[in-house]
Amino acid sequence: MIQYIAPVFIGLLYALLMSLIREPHRRRFNAIMVGGAGAAYLSGGGLDGWEFAFTVVATYVAYRGLESWTFIGVGWLLHTAWDIVHHVKGNPIVPFAHGSSLGCAICDPVIALWCFRGGPSPLRYFRKGRPEEPAATALPDSLSAGQAAGNG
Repeated sequence: MIQYIAPVFIGLLYALLMSLIREPHRRRFNAIMVGGAGAAYLSGGGLDGWEFAFTVVATYVAYRGLESWTFIGVGWLLHTAWDIVHHVKGNPIVPFAHGSSLGCAICDPVIALWCFRGGPSPLRYFRKGRPEEPAATALPDSLSAGQAAGNG
């Protein structure tokens, strides 16, 4: 039973720890994290050339995630699907832990849901008198700067 509950807590802990990073750096850091997750099976996932194909898709989604929490959430859901494929047919994400891909498949949607909400800081509930920084926009920085200057 713990193998199903622990990954949920790991996903929640991930969101909590990410709260220590201020926006917009939090979003960009998470885009890098989901890009790395997309390449996690490259050195032994057991699905041959499909590992490279998935990594290409994950890299594109992570790149788009640099400016969009939605793409980061999509990346985590894609990784969830890839974890399930590996649990059923391929090799586990952690070679010496047979159920690690299943655990990852349970953890990743928790992170994805947090991303779809815009990666808010759970720490804001514990802070007194200090409001959360504004949520990151999906606009690229150059567009945001142009609109702020009245050029948009």
